[in-house]
Amino acid sequence: MPDLNRLVSANAPMLFVLLWSTGYIGAKYGLPYAEPFTLLFLRFVLALALLAPLVMWLRPAMAMSGRERGHLMVSGLLLHGIYLGGVFAAIELGLSAGLTALVVGAQPLLTSLAAPLLFGERPSVRHWAGILLGLGGISLILGSGADADFPLAALLAAVAALVGITAGTLYQKRFCTQHDLLAVTVHQYLPTVALFGLVALGFETREVAWTAQFVAALLWLVLALSLGAILLLTYLIKHGEASRVSSLFYLVPPATAIEAWLLFGEPLGWVKVAGIALVALGVWLVMRRKSV
Repeated sequence: MPDLNRLVSANAPMLFVLLWSTGYIGAKYGLPYAEPFTLLFLRFVLALALLAPLVMWLRPAMAMSGRERGHLMVSGLLLHGIYLGGVFAAIELGLSAGLTALVVGAQPLLTSLAAPLLFGERPSVRHWAGILLGLGGISLILGSGADADFPLAALLAAVAALVGITAGTLYQKRFCTQHDLLAVTVHQYLPTVALFGLVALGFETREVAWTAQFVAALLWLVLALSLGAILLLTYLIKHGEASRVSSLFYLVPPATAIEAWLLFGEPLGWVKVAGIALVALGVWLVMRRKSV
């Protein structure tokens, strides 16, 4: 068991980045066939349906107080509702996926500013150097290709996503780390489903073209993102410092850029390669533990 724990701990960060980075890819395949909040509603309903038998089989510790359930639901609304809703709304309103990722990419910086106040984490000079290198690398990867012609509402939606993912990470670290991973995920998804259902009901037609491509994209978003990546993120938040876990989000835009190059032939020039190298160096500086 100790060897298994070490194996999971060593590989969880990179596996999380690889899975999380495919979110934009899945959205690109799925959004032509369904409106954003309708797609998100279907995604989380299906995720809950798949989690139900898993919860019954593994029987995680679901017993908790009403206050604890409330904390889990608030963290879910922040991490999934506001973050994903903001990202999808920003893209739907005209903000490019690259610029949306650039705005949300400031999350590790905000987390590093807040973590000392909330948890007493004291980032070192090396840590801050890594944060700034990562931010600079993301700017190289995405900044030059960003489309500046977009409505203010789209930018505000991206900022809301940034606030959601930052506040959700910090809130979960503060109030939700003592619970079983599956229990956390189920309680987070319940209010998220309600939120997306209400928004889709009030503002969308809820029409879906059930093509093979849409079904494949939906299944990938559910299995790889809403189950695999979210369980990994919950594990990482539970077992790591908030600012170190957040630095992994710097690796998501570079990974997405490589995936888009491989899958869609989007250009990957030397500027992007240099940005990817800066991001990798920055995250290495943040994640590297002090020698003892």
